[in-house]
Amino acid sequence: MKKVVPFAKARETSLYGSKAVGLGDATRQGITVPPGVALSGDLVDAVASGDEEAIAEVEEAIADLKPPFAVRSSAVDEDGVNASFAGQHLTVLNVHSAADVPDAVREVWWSANSDSAITYRQKVGLLTKPSVGVVVQTLLNPSAAGVMFTEHPVTGRDERLIEASFGLGEAVVAGLVVPDHFRLDRAGQVLERKAGRKRIAIRSLPTGGTFEEKVPPEKVNELSIGDAELAALSELALKCEKVYGPRRDIEWAVEDGKLYLLQCRAVTTGKSAGAAQPPGPPPRDPVTALRRVQLFADMDRRQAEQIARVVKQRRFAKGETVIMEGSGGAAFFFIESGEAKVSRKGVEIATLGPGDHFGEIALIDGGPRSATVTAMSDLVCYGITFWEFRPLVEMNGTMAWKLLQALAKRLRAADPA
Repeated sequence: MKKVVPFAKARETSLYGSKAVGLGDATRQGITVPPGVALSGDLVDAVASGDEEAIAEVEEAIADLKPPFAVRSSAVDEDGVNASFAGQHLTVLNVHSAADVPDAVREVWWSANSDSAITYRQKVGLLTKPSVGVVVQTLLNPSAAGVMFTEHPVTGRDERLIEASFGLGEAVVAGLVVPDHFRLDRAGQVLERKAGRKRIAIRSLPTGGTFEEKVPPEKVNELSIGDAELAALSELALKCEKVYGPRRDIEWAVEDGKLYLLQCRAVTTGKSAGAAQPPGPPPRDPVTALRRVQLFADMDRRQAEQIARVVKQRRFAKGETVIMEGSGGAAFFFIESGEAKVSRKGVEIATLGPGDHFGEIALIDGGPRSATVTAMSDLVCYGITFWEFRPLVEMNGTMAWKLLQALAKRLRAADPA
């Protein structure tokens, strides 16, 4: 059921994911959030596949939102008490126009189907196909932002722990600064106030994307928020506990003196930074790209079109690692344009170009990646995730036989005797 709705109508976690429904709950309870919309998982999948009707539906839904935009993942199972995908699932900030949002949605979809996300799913026992909802919001230009825990995440004390910095909150979340540190009791009384070292602030670029702005030396150790903001954060903590329950991990921002809730999830650990993929126009004809791949060469147009509906485009910059030896396998790729090198234990063993494919071994045996693939130039690939790859092979004997031939060829090359 493809849907895109304003936050106030986002109620079903199975459709929109926990982040979107959480923002919907906040909106319905009068908590201030940046305006935005929630995209259902199947709509995101359609956008990532290049479905023109789905793309038009998203562009129409955000027409009244003020750009620039923040495009964030809202996978159904990403922010539970026992698992957090923070740092696994991508956030794309400062998307400058509505026309650029579909590309950002595609990158978010891929982050949830990346090797690192699949490896994490295996680790926490969530090895099921992710339903990747997406949140699209107007991006704030905050004076300060950060995170707040409604219970101390380390000691478990019944107090508020707040970390803050200048500019966008990604500087705090990604560990790019030593943030200001505050502790409040439940009544809002300040228990501790300690200035950090905030040498940079993440700011939006006029043309899209973000940059690291140097903080003037005299402000590096200056507190980024004062008593008014701390009082507002104390009130926000109480509201979030009332709406969502105890032990909350809250992201917030202050713009023009007004406090906004960005997201609220259960307290977990293990945050790390994610990186956006490079921009660039998607190839226009995945069917043509498919039929240049030897594995699919004998398929008729109808069969190729069936496969094309489940492949997703992905781009990599020169020097970027596409897959890493030893990691879990999430997708099988074939190259549309550009070149890549294959290495094992640091030794280069092959060069790949348009029409070549890689990544199938880990998907077949469920083991780790057997080699590292690195982009030698800007690289455009199409990928088929684990969830679509296996049934595709099971249903197509010709493809399965060619896959066996390809694997046998690689085995002979690796062991000539």
